[in-house]
Amino acid sequence: MGFDLDFTHSNIEDFGISFGTNFNIRNIFRGTENLSFNLNNSIGASKDIGDPNDSFFNLFELGGNLNLRIPRAMLPFKTERLIKKEMIPVTNIIIGSTVQKNIGLDKQYYSGIYEVNWNSSKYSKVNFKLLDFEYVNNQNISNYFNVYKNSYDKLNYISSLYNLNQSTIDQNGDLIIPEGSDTFINQVLNNETTLESGTDFYKNVSSILERKERLTENNLIVGSSISFNRNTQENFLDEDFSQLRIKFEMVGNLFNELLRGGNQNSNNKVEISNILPSQYTKAEVNYIKHILLNNGDVFALRAFTGIAIPYGNSNYIPFTRSYYAGGSNDNRAWKAYKLGPGSSNSINEFNEANLKIAFNLEYRNKITGNLNGAFFIDFGNIWNVNDNVDDESMTFDNLSDLNELAIGTGIGLRYDFNFFVLRLDTAFKTYNPAKEKNNRWFTDFSLNKAVFNIGINYPF
Repeated sequence: MGFDLDFTHSNIEDFGISFGTNFNIRNIFRGTENLSFNLNNSIGASKDIGDPNDSFFNLFELGGNLNLRIPRAMLPFKTERLIKKEMIPVTNIIIGSTVQKNIGLDKQYYSGIYEVNWNSSKYSKVNFKLLDFEYVNNQNISNYFNVYKNSYDKLNYISSLYNLNQSTIDQNGDLIIPEGSDTFINQVLNNETTLESGTDFYKNVSSILERKERLTENNLIVGSSISFNRNTQENFLDEDFSQLRIKFEMVGNLFNELLRGGNQNSNNKVEISNILPSQYTKAEVNYIKHILLNNGDVFALRAFTGIAIPYGNSNYIPFTRSYYAGGSNDNRAWKAYKLGPGSSNSINEFNEANLKIAFNLEYRNKITGNLNGAFFIDFGNIWNVNDNVDDESMTFDNLSDLNELAIGTGIGLRYDFNFFVLRLDTAFKTYNPAKEKNNRWFTDFSLNKAVFNIGINYPF
């Protein structure tokens, strides 16, 4: 049995306390099976979230998971010829749940995984998820515009110009949440205001509603996936190796077909208690190469591409399964979720899409003792493909859209503590696709616009 205690502070949480416990039982069925149970409870305080009349601790989250590890392959079909004992197969059965209060939309998460892992060769591993289940239930949708303030501010500005209904605004002239904001959106899209369809502001309102529906809709995800991972790294200190990971995922196919018929709505889509089970196909390729130079320095590169195509029951990819760009392990000149999609210069709090391309190049050199330096170039962006987003600045239509690959360059310092590396990177926006085409190079290349990233261990 173990316990842990965490104290946290973030941009949405002034102060937080988290208490966790884990309980492990080894050899529970006398066949070297291991059962582990983890429980975590956290409370926090934020002056910007929740009811101001609440107590000091107005944020709450409770989560737990149960994991049974079985040292053999347990599948509903014969696997002796494919998965041999010397491949050290392991079956994991994992179930988990999390409940949040006054955090975002007060989500409830339920998840379940049934997977088998085995070593197909000395350097290769295979992960087969027979069942990958996730259910996201939003409990407080009316809080959306309190959470996603950028969308609200944009909508509120448009309202100040075109809103004719005084009952939707407060004494300061701001849209009332949620009644006022929802009413104004409906009035605009029903042509009940002076805002004409086809204008940029009209498109903005339509986009705000589209994103609201995407992020507040409950998600039911039932699928399977298989991953192949080849890693030639001999040990943690080996700096001359390559990694290749290929993943293919299918969601909703068999599950939705089993439900089709008695559970179809008027749009000929499978529906369960007003929830549309997701349906999409996803593929990813991730390649990493480290080259040890004669002087002991290291040249590292990474190439990633991933795409998820919705179809059938879905018009888009659930937020939890979509891609984002930026952050300390991605394109470091942009903060996480702040890059893309495409050249849109979107100001949303969380920008996501269903296609991602990323390249990273890094030269790592020793400075003195355990202190190392690095020079890096990051390329990448995200786009929407074959989903419900029509904005051309956000979509990938042809190869010419590759000119929207954002480029960030920078330098870094890393201190090696032997058991982990503390990393500080400073990155500059070298090529910003959100700018006009003749103004994309080096316009944000200055120290006051640099992005500083602190990380543990190397990004790749």
